[in-house]
Amino acid sequence: MSAAIALIAVSDDRSGLKTFDLVLLIGGGIIAALVAFALLNFVAGVIWFAIKFIFVIAVIGLIAWLVVGRRK
Repeated sequence: MSAAIALIAVSDDRSGLKTFDLVLLIGGGIIAALVAFALLNFVAGVIWFAIKFIFVIAVIGLIAWLVVGRRK
């Protein structure tokens, strides 16, 4: 028997992400960022509305207390 060099078949398939997978990954990241931004905007809006509402109620209460307090 003669010594032969064994050649390992090398596939042409690339390991890693394919183009479509990369597009889906980037698109999903963009969508997730937009949803997170919208959620943060909503939460900040609700908190800001609550702060303004409490301030307006406090001002109305202060004015009512001053008006009623001066009558006595």
